Amino acid sequence: MQSVIFDTNVLLDLFVFNDFRAIHLKQALLDQKIDALASPTTLEEFADVISRPLFALDADAQKAILQQWKNHARILEESILIKAPWQCRDHDDQIFLDLAFTAKPCVLISKDNEILKLASQAAPASVVITADYNAIDQYL
Repeated sequence: MQSVIFDTNVLLDLFVFNDFRAIHLKQALLDQKIDALASPTTLEEFADVISRPLFALDADAQKAILQQWKNHARILEESILIKAPWQCRDHDDQIFLDLAFTAKPCVLISKDNEILKLASQAAPASVVITADYNAIDQYL
């Protein structure tokens, strides 16, 4: 089973916007065809983002979305993560790289340009960093 890390913007597409481009990713997650990874820090970030007024989600909706993600993600404690040799300019996004490096081989699906810039550096370590929502299709 392929390990996959979703950044926060991808999680928004999966759980808040129900983006049609991500429906197959969500289905693979729900069908347990991928090993989706998270950490306490990434869960906190997602919870913070979905609580913003921009998304107009009431407390119950936020709780349900976060619980759905928690129910389908394998949560790795940060104490076991191996620091990735590639550094993201945005310190808050480094956790996604560390998760990916720890779980290699894996796919990190991100919409963040600072993370995507590191794709060529990560590839030799068997970490695929991509914005392509179809990148995991070959593993399903």
